[in-house]
Order: sequence, then structure tokens, then C-alpha cells
Amino acid sequence: MSPGSPLNRLSFLRTDHSFLSKAVIHPTTSFLLLNELWPLAKDSTKLVYARYQDVKPLIGEDPFKKSEEQLLADYDSARTIPILVFLGINEKDQGLTHGIYSGAPYFALDISSTGSIADQASELRKSLEGKGSKFLEGRMQMNFDAPDAAIFAQARSLVDWNRRNPFCAQCGHQTLSVHGGTKRICPPTDYSASPSTRPPCVARTGVNNITFPRTDPTVIMAVVSVDGKRVLVGRQKRWPSMWYSTLAGFIEPAESIEEAVRREVWEESGVKLGRVVIHSSQPWPYPANLMIGAIAQAAPGGEQINLKHEPELEDARWVLLDEIREALRVGSSGLGEAAGPDYKEGNIRVPPPTAIANQLLQAVVDGFVGDESKI
Repeated sequence: MSPGSPLNRLSFLRTDHSFLSKAVIHPTTSFLLLNELWPLAKDSTKLVYARYQDVKPLIGEDPFKKSEEQLLADYDSARTIPILVFLGINEKDQGLTHGIYSGAPYFALDISSTGSIADQASELRKSLEGKGSKFLEGRMQMNFDAPDAAIFAQARSLVDWNRRNPFCAQCGHQTLSVHGGTKRICPPTDYSASPSTRPPCVARTGVNNITFPRTDPTVIMAVVSVDGKRVLVGRQKRWPSMWYSTLAGFIEPAESIEEAVRREVWEESGVKLGRVVIHSSQPWPYPANLMIGAIAQAAPGGEQINLKHEPELEDARWVLLDEIREALRVGSSGLGEAAGPDYKEGNIRVPPPTAIANQLLQAVVDGFVGDESKI
């Protein structure tokens, strides 16, 4: 997934239902549709966006007609409300004007078959697929350009979060999605329940009355040798032959980014690090990660590889910069894709340019580390 979204999220307007009501029905509005989190697409390179008239049978005339206070007061758990997320507006396109803000609105809509809307969702999917579109299953098949990739990443992360959190973590009752799909609340009443008034819940008091989407930070790092002439790469057993990447892992609670880089590299490869510099970052919606890219350097005497600490890697090795440079030129590809036509069997392969691992390796061979080290 590539950063660089074309959308202004306008997060401060997510509670403004007068704005959302205008946005959802506007003729320039685009809806990215997800079925079991897979996006509607023309092919592996191009998303397909629906219009209001396409989704109206599922979302209704105006899903934002009621205020959030009214939605809470009228909550009925027997009535399934489609997950609809406001993503933002593309200010480069002509579209809706609201005060000083102008652009084409974007929403994400979950059209999976669920609850009382299963039949309507199924009919909508059949209609869209009948027009030649398809729901693209398998993330390795996706090669969207940067704007589409960023929009899909945002849409998938937020729809996935809503799907994973249908119940209150405190009392176990069903929750309601509000704030344009970016917050969930535990309603105090439920007309399908008897009695309709729910017991008191700590989630409705004080600062505990909010549930927002989570982002899980991970570190991913290109590690260079003490002399700056080699790069540490590793591979998992399930990867294609000779396909290697940079090392990565989750940040643990109360751990800095630099500490996580050093810990993960030592646990996975046995290599001990000295300096660590944050280079770049990339959202990764599987399910909601933020990959924080770093470039690090092995500590003197710490280059020996030892895979006995953690059995995650099948192999790890130090590779000369020239080999990395050649792999970036002819041997980069996704896990499910063939290498380039100039690739020679037996040479290493690396992730594609859309992956932050590729960009970290590219930064190293472009001189991030050298006689005048930028670390």
C-alpha cells in the first residue's frame, strides 16, 4: 500500500450531518465498495467506484438525516445498518462545496451479506458484477496506483475496524457506528431488547465513552554492515525461492521505535545494532498497521548471524550493495509474481517498489550510508 492519499479527510466534519447528508447524495461522490473487505475493481490495477444511485437501495435515501443523538435514542439492534465510512474529499476535482471546502466526496461501503440487509447487499453485488466489475480477492493480486492504493488502505482499515468491534468491550452489548464511521458508541437503549433501557455501562461515562479505530505500529528496517558495504536481508520459508526482504516486527508497549528495531533485528537474526535512524513510513491495512521504516547499522563485532533465538526466518544473510542494486533493477516483484525478464536464476529477489522494504533498500544503495554517512 502506498502513502500519498489524494483526499482531505476533513475529520472535523464527521459529526456534521448536514455536510454528510449533502456529500452522500452528491453526483460527484464516489463509493468504494468492499465485500468481505475485498474491493470492487476492474482488474488488479484499477478500482471501480460506485455512485449514489447504485448504493441507494442499500443505504437508503439519506443515512445521515438523523443527528447522532437521534440515532442513539432510536437505536434498534435488530435493524442492520450498513457500514458507511466518510473518507474525505478530493479537492482537485470539481464537486460539493460546503463553506470554504470544495471537492468530490469519497465514501467506503461494506456490502457483505450480513443481518437484515443480506438480500439487498447480494442484489447489489450481482448488479455490479454483471457490469464487468469484480471483487478482487487476495492482496498479492493488487497493483493499484498510489492514489487508489491509499484510498483502499484507508477504506479497508476503517471498514475492518467497524466489523471487528460490533460489541462494547465493557458490557458486551452491540455498538453503533457514528462520526462518519470512525467512532463506535454503546447506546443506552435498544428497542429490540426487553427492557429497552440497557444497564449502566462505564463506556458511556467520563472519558471512557469513546471507541476509536486502532493503528498498530510496526518497524521495518534496512540494516547495513559496519563498513557500509553490505545489507542484511532475510526470508521466510513460505516465500518464493531467493526472495528476500528487510526485517520487520511489531513495536511492544513502552518501547521506543529505536528499541524495537534493535530488539527485532537481534531476535530474528542475532545481529546487534548501533545507530538507528527513522527513514519513512507506510500504512498497511492488514489489518491496521503503520510500518515505520528505519535504516540501522550493525555495531562493531555484532554482525554474526544467529537464527536460533526466534524461528521466524528460514535464512538471513549479508548481501553486497551491488547485488541489492541489481535485485532492485531486475528482481523486484510481489510474492505471487514472476521476476523481471532480465532476472537471472540464483540471484536474490526483493519486494516491489510499492513496498517500503524496497524503498529502504533503494535508499541504502543510493548513498544513505557511505563515506559521508547520513546516519
